[in-house]
Amino acid sequence: MGYIAMNRFKIRLGREADFESIWASRESRLKEVPGFREFRLLKGPEAADHRLYSSHVIWDSREDFEAWTKSEQFRAAHRNAGKREGESPIMGHPQFEGFETVLHQA
Repeated sequence: MGYIAMNRFKIRLGREADFESIWASRESRLKEVPGFREFRLLKGPEAADHRLYSSHVIWDSREDFEAWTKSEQFRAAHRNAGKREGESPIMGHPQFEGFETVLHQA
């Protein structure tokens, strides 16, 4: 029924636009990979020192997601991750969460 892969990011306050720009300008190549359905970048609540974001990708299956993580498209899309000048807008490493769909209503 589907698989949802999410990464949670803590973004430094005042750097939200920088983070969003990184995502908007990157070459994701997701549409080239079998099983990809949809991508969303979600902006969440603000805390004392950061704002929460989540990347949210829907796949046909866990196997499709895992194939993406081993693909040339994945390597190309993540080639320059963490290689930006100055202080990163991201605090620490993203937290991955993967979910199997057990109930879907549309």
